[in-house]
Amino acid sequence: MKNKNLHKQALFFTIINYVGTVIGIISALFIYPLDFAFSGTIRFIDNIAQLLFPIMVFGVSHALIKFYPSLDDKNRKQLFNYGVLSISIISLVVLVGIFVFDSFFDYKHINYVYFAFPIAVALAFIELFRKQAQELQKLAVPTFFEKIIPKITLPVVFLLLLNFYIVEYQAIMIYTLCYITVFLLVGIYIFKYFKPKFNYNFQPLFEQVSKKEYVNYSFFAFASSLGSLLAFRIDGLFIFNLISEEANGIYNNGATLAATLQIPAVGLFALYAPLISEYITSKNFKELNLKYKETARLLFFIGALLYSCIYLGVNDLFSLLPTYDALKETIPVINVLGFSVLINMATGFNTEIISYSKYYKFNMVTILLLVFINVGLNLYFIYYTNLGIVGVAYASLIAMIIFNCSKLIFIYKKFKLLPFDRAFLKLGLLFLVSGILVYLLPTTNSNLLNLSYKVGLSLVLNIVVVYKLRLVFQVNVWVDKALRFIKLK
Repeated sequence: MKNKNLHKQALFFTIINYVGTVIGIISALFIYPLDFAFSGTIRFIDNIAQLLFPIMVFGVSHALIKFYPSLDDKNRKQLFNYGVLSISIISLVVLVGIFVFDSFFDYKHINYVYFAFPIAVALAFIELFRKQAQELQKLAVPTFFEKIIPKITLPVVFLLLLNFYIVEYQAIMIYTLCYITVFLLVGIYIFKYFKPKFNYNFQPLFEQVSKKEYVNYSFFAFASSLGSLLAFRIDGLFIFNLISEEANGIYNNGATLAATLQIPAVGLFALYAPLISEYITSKNFKELNLKYKETARLLFFIGALLYSCIYLGVNDLFSLLPTYDALKETIPVINVLGFSVLINMATGFNTEIISYSKYYKFNMVTILLLVFINVGLNLYFIYYTNLGIVGVAYASLIAMIIFNCSKLIFIYKKFKLLPFDRAFLKLGLLFLVSGILVYLLPTTNSNLLNLSYKVGLSLVLNIVVVYKLRLVFQVNVWVDKALRFIKLK
């Protein structure tokens, strides 16, 4: 029953994320290219907020997942309450830090940092509420609020700005308020099902859980989260400050389109996190190994299927759009970052396995290494090559490869687990061969015809072969259901 509910929530989670993604794609194709400079400014504010909110959370959301299974009902509520209090206090400290920074340094974009602060506070509480929703297996509605409202607000604000109904300051203010609205809606929904009865006497909690262990785990989870964002979001900061606002808009537009690949991974990672924690706590490594391999194959199949479609059809698709002249600059970024996302999907939930084990400190080691590597690579590609934003994309790709390989090696050494098996290798070979064959097929003078026949052929060929060879169990389940629905089986 628990697994059935997990798959149901995963389905809802994925649908909601794809609805948000469709809105984001439409905006990225038709609206954001109209003003890449403003788009770059918004993405810069978003990047600052994304870097501030892990400081505010300080690992308490990960700690909630980690310690939740071992607590009684009363202390589970206290665990949540402790997270709320911690985020509130640290947010005030961060605000004071911003004021101090503003007093001593003449940073020309400090006004954007002030806009980012309330967004970061909202994101911090949303993160804690989402983790509680995972434990309640009520993740679909909070995901709807979090993924849909900002995706609708930003293009609306964009159009209002482009048509001179509002100025940039007002546009950014509306965008900020939308995150505060999401925070309030998610909070109202969670408290409908979860009654924490705010009580700030935490002595009983830390009698059941070692406070030293809690603080240590929270600190390393915080360092890992912040380091991960520094490693993979720092590109937006470099582009905005060292190249231009417009370049940042172009890069992030490409990143938005490439990120569509990872929606299934985000859903499965979020919903399987409590299960992974439970397997590790109970030392059920046999079941963990099965889920590790099964999930990696499924995610690689979905990611490779979508990436092959993007790689084969993106230029023809953009050629059909009125914004082609602006969009064509994003194609190399999409190809490089899309491959980076595919690598992350192919390695399964290695980050989660380490995070919820006694080796969670290793995350910090790899992340710190990656921060230095990514910063160095960004500076190298910006200052010593002519690749521009494509060079920044290559920096992210190299960082992602190093990041995942280091974790794969560590997990194998400590747990003797790998996400790869023979079926996975066959999948990789299939997509490589089919991709090359379809790419080498002759093209016509019609972009629509090229798009239709190459992408369509790639989809049909890969799905049929995977189904016939039974390489991914869930694919056979889905295809059999589809065949029964149309009464062919």
